[in-house]
Amino acid sequence: MNIPQAAILNISLLVVLLFGSCTPYKKIPYFQDIQGTQTLSEKINNSTQLIVQPADVLGINVGSRNPESSAVFNYNLSRVSGNNYNTSPDNPVIGYLVDEKGLIHLPLIGDLKAAGLTTSQIRDKISLDLQAFYKDPVVNIRILNFKVSIYGDVARPNVYTLQNEQTSIIEALTLAGDLNITAIRNNILLVRYENGERKYIHLDITSKKLMESPYFYLKNNDQIYVQPGKSKFASVNDAGFRAATLILSGLSIIAIMVSRTY
Repeated sequence: MNIPQAAILNISLLVVLLFGSCTPYKKIPYFQDIQGTQTLSEKINNSTQLIVQPADVLGINVGSRNPESSAVFNYNLSRVSGNNYNTSPDNPVIGYLVDEKGLIHLPLIGDLKAAGLTTSQIRDKISLDLQAFYKDPVVNIRILNFKVSIYGDVARPNVYTLQNEQTSIIEALTLAGDLNITAIRNNILLVRYENGERKYIHLDITSKKLMESPYFYLKNNDQIYVQPGKSKFASVNDAGFRAATLILSGLSIIAIMVSRTY
């Protein structure tokens, strides 16, 4: 019995539809260049401190032997409602805004250059200036609006506020519920605003070289886009996919029945 070419063609198209959109397993695992159960040890050379930029909001807390006097620095750590350090959307952050010139304005001290410095460097400068007013001042600083946007083919796309100034892209993706199985892992796009420029950086999470990248640790207002694979479209367009599959299956059966009859 000879099966018509039309039937063979329909069957071939059916196989392509069924399996062509599947993501090969070899593209799924992270850090594929770490072989088996191999234990590696390497020096960390890309660890950097977060640099303060214009539009950052600094939370500055000053303590001294005269708490009532030094409290003048801490008044604006309260929220519109709720408790201190409540960062919910209903309680917007009030802190020391770094202006377009890179300055913050502090009680007693006045204008202080903050942009281009780390929080540790700003803390040391404030502590030194406050020694003229307080004995043994204790200064703590945090960037209150340190946030990243994560979107694309992840479980929970959102804008995430970060507490740790040294947060890696792996940690950020974990906050977003990790990549979906359909995501493209070797071409994650990091969009970074830095020194008046917008940079587009492509990162590969399937290689351990990601951990050595100067972009492994995130900066304020970074955006992470995870591109979906072709199988994502197939799953979203599932109704059309099923309809096409049924039609092709029906055509194949009809072709086979015709070939048996004639």
